[in-house]
Amino acid sequence: MQHRSLGRSGLKVSEISYGNWITHGSQVEEDAAKECVRAALDSGITTFDTADVYAGTKAEEVLGRALKGVRRESLEIFTKVYWPTGDGPNDSGLSRKHITESIHASLRRLQTDYVDLYQAHRYDHETPLEETLKTFDDLVRQGKVLYVGVSEWSASQIADALRIADQMGFDRLVSNQPQYSMLWRVIEAEIVPLCEKEGVGQIVWSPIAQGILTGKYLPGQAPPAGSRATDPLGSSMIGRFMDDDVLGRVQELKPIAADLGLSMAQLAIAWVLQNPNVSSAIIGATKPEQVLDNVAASGVKLDAEVLSKIDSVLGPIVERDPAKTQSPASRPTR
Repeated sequence: MQHRSLGRSGLKVSEISYGNWITHGSQVEEDAAKECVRAALDSGITTFDTADVYAGTKAEEVLGRALKGVRRESLEIFTKVYWPTGDGPNDSGLSRKHITESIHASLRRLQTDYVDLYQAHRYDHETPLEETLKTFDDLVRQGKVLYVGVSEWSASQIADALRIADQMGFDRLVSNQPQYSMLWRVIEAEIVPLCEKEGVGQIVWSPIAQGILTGKYLPGQAPPAGSRATDPLGSSMIGRFMDDDVLGRVQELKPIAADLGLSMAQLAIAWVLQNPNVSSAIIGATKPEQVLDNVAASGVKLDAEVLSKIDSVLGPIVERDPAKTQSPASRPTR
């Protein structure tokens, strides 16, 4: 496992990190979740990403128990705040109240005194950005958070946050967590150039497009039983790719992967890691074998000819519109 700097910060992260959206506390039983975490640790993964909202807060609890007994200093634990974790009017968003209450709850569930990275899970249009950034800065000064980042913020929102932090003397954002894959490249036009200039690294989620880039979904056929496309939550995300043209073109990537001696998942993960602004790619798994397959993408180099072939195969089905990076106009409720 190779490690990279998280943006321009001094924090090193494993270039493949383990995330537990959907899986822990939801799609798989706890024993299986623990086996996946153990496989990740044994494979050299040191970076673990979760969020307070995953599985209705259960995902943080499962991860906390799975990591119990592991030397804390050898791990980088990331979590997030924004989505509703209760029914009250202040149980979502990025207000001082919700952030403060959420970090304390996350630390209890994760069984740790601090998180290495605390991320704003979306942009909150109802809270002044100064309030959010000041609260994050206070948590850093209290030692409960070491670094701060965001997830799915637009380029202009990230730029505003950096400007305010510089003006007010707050800790700067070091990371952004966007969706990014061969099929979903909306960060390339605006976000990546800004972040390269400002020293903000990308921690990308869904590098295999919710499983589409594994090639297991075939055009004209029903999704395999137990796959992400059959999960109530997962299917809402993967639906955008469940198109016969997309699925057919993905099948054409198989010879490219085979020529390189890679699985389809390894090719997809290696592809996002070719972007120098990507600090880490998040993988998820329902069984240890998936972890072991995915981590083999670490350190793989794809030459220009391979990248060109991939672009030729996927062609017009690639989504590149930067406007696709959006946050709710108002705070969501349960």
